[in-house]
Amino acid sequence: MTRRKITFLIVPENTSNVKQVKCSKGFLVAMVCVALALVVGTGVLIHDYVKLKGKVPAMEALAREVTNQRVQIQAYAKRIGSLNKRMGALHDFEKKIRIMANVEAPEHQDGVFGIGGTTGQELEDLPQLTESHNRVMRTMHAQLEQLDEASFVQQKAFEQLYDHIQHQKSLLACTPAIKPTKGWVSSKFGYRKSPFTGLREFHSGLDLATRRGTPVIASADGVVTFCGRNGGLGKMVKINHGYGKVSRYAHLHEILVKRGDRVKRGDKIGLVGNTGRSTAPHLHYEVHVNGIPVNPEKYILN
Repeated sequence: MTRRKITFLIVPENTSNVKQVKCSKGFLVAMVCVALALVVGTGVLIHDYVKLKGKVPAMEALAREVTNQRVQIQAYAKRIGSLNKRMGALHDFEKKIRIMANVEAPEHQDGVFGIGGTTGQELEDLPQLTESHNRVMRTMHAQLEQLDEASFVQQKAFEQLYDHIQHQKSLLACTPAIKPTKGWVSSKFGYRKSPFTGLREFHSGLDLATRRGTPVIASADGVVTFCGRNGGLGKMVKINHGYGKVSRYAHLHEILVKRGDRVKRGDKIGLVGNTGRSTAPHLHYEVHVNGIPVNPEKYILN
């Protein structure tokens, strides 16, 4: 088979010099294919560029959204750290109150506050925001769960502490602590010589000598369980303060309360008199603990 050749005439402006270029048909076809490939490639590149350029605003919006999410996550991380510090401060404050009130903390409490080093510690182990968001969110979720548990335990601890303090407050209010009337001690608690028989006898209270009609006040909160005459004690008032404590006020001239009345420390309950077995106006004052008379002077703080 003979190859066909194509002849090109190159005619310059000076027509006297005519050049003749010959090339094969295959070469010409190859050149045409290369030219077509270049045209198609350029078209594809232009198409991809236009398509990519159309996606640039969406990609920029996505980048802004990711940046905003990272900023929000960082803000939440700081808030969790702040909550941790507050919980730690509350826990420390509770410890101080317990020391002041001499109240032991529940055994499980410190264990809860020690979980993962949550309370009073910032989120130092929080992954960098350039890492996976899922990991960051899992870490923050775990921290929030621990905070929730710690806050629940802290609330219960404060409730228990409040109840104890209220109980102590009630106990103090119901403990005889003041002098029930003005006057001076004419006879102390304990064994003494009887002013009537001259014999040695046990005096179960404290005698406070004063003028007849001097007000007598309750030495603590309580309920009046008896008021009336009681043999040699004459007119008497008995107050049950609870917690095993009872006080008695005898030889009264007048009783100003009735059985069942609730009284507060300092309330007027009667007037000093000379009723019953008595040599002169005075108040016979007794304090009983669990049914046993004790020295009332130990319960006078003023």
